[in-house]
Amino acid sequence: MERKLASIQKVGDVVPIPGADKIQVAKIQGWSVVIKKDEYKPGDLCVYAEIDSVLPPKPEFEFLKDRSYRIKTIKLRGQISQGIVFALSILPQGTRVVEGLDVTELIGVTKYLPNIPAHLQGEVKDAYPSFIPKTDEERIQSSPGVLERHRGRMFYVSEKIDGSSMTAYCHDGTFGVCSRNLEILESADNALWSIARKWDMEA
Repeated sequence: MERKLASIQKVGDVVPIPGADKIQVAKIQGWSVVIKKDEYKPGDLCVYAEIDSVLPPKPEFEFLKDRSYRIKTIKLRGQISQGIVFALSILPQGTRVVEGLDVTELIGVTKYLPNIPAHLQGEVKDAYPSFIPKTDEERIQSSPGVLERHRGRMFYVSEKIDGSSMTAYCHDGTFGVCSRNLEILESADNALWSIARKWDMEA
């Protein structure tokens, strides 16, 4: 599932932050986001940008310049804030305002990608093989309604761990190793290939 970095969302509960006079915390989907006091009320629609979003260098986002326009988890007056909220006015004129609408491309938001450590880099052999499906999991904070929809049913809980994606395959007599998006040529100093050989994945 492609991640919605920026989307139109409804403001949920808005509650005070102890000791803070000018800011409050709002629930957006399953996320807690610090907002200016009285800027939004429950039920209002807004544009919500998730953590790891990179906003374009436009005048309306100039206040994020010293953060390289990247949205990160921050703490304000002891309150964790994950994401950022904007008024609908940042959308291009004529945008159809519908809750849940993905506006990532409309605004020009991109995903923050950290530099790849040298030991994971390698020479590219090809694009990611088309015969292998890519997996991705949506964060529960982005789909809070899923718990209510499945209330009473058996399910399992998993935890998303930061790390490096690796795929190894055998196909038509060929063994290959891939990073998240590319197939990598074998080399002694590539960590993914080292793991594949260490654990004899081809066998």
